[in-house]
Amino acid sequence: MIKHIVMWTLKDEAEGADKATNLLKMQALLESCKELVPGILKFEVSLAQPGLECTCDILLYSEFDSVHSLDDYQSHPLHVATKPFIGAVRATRHCMDVLVEVAVTSSL
Repeated sequence: MIKHIVMWTLKDEAEGADKATNLLKMQALLESCKELVPGILKFEVSLAQPGLECTCDILLYSEFDSVHSLDDYQSHPLHVATKPFIGAVRATRHCMDVLVEVAVTSSL
């Protein structure tokens, strides 16, 4: 299994809109990718919440059954189509992919 975690901070204004508007649009774009390819095990998009510590504005936490599934997601045309908008509104982006060894249990 591979965990794909991405965090962004957004510009105060971009693409003719304020940060709050762009956050909602970005959230909707990301959520539209939730079931693009087989092998997506978990896909959560979260916005920073007032009163809780956070140094980013929006987070994507996802899990894939394999690196191949993550690659398929990354190259899917609908995912690729989100990148121009996200690139235009983001101030920073942080990403980390983590390979997790899944223990195999035996039922004897």
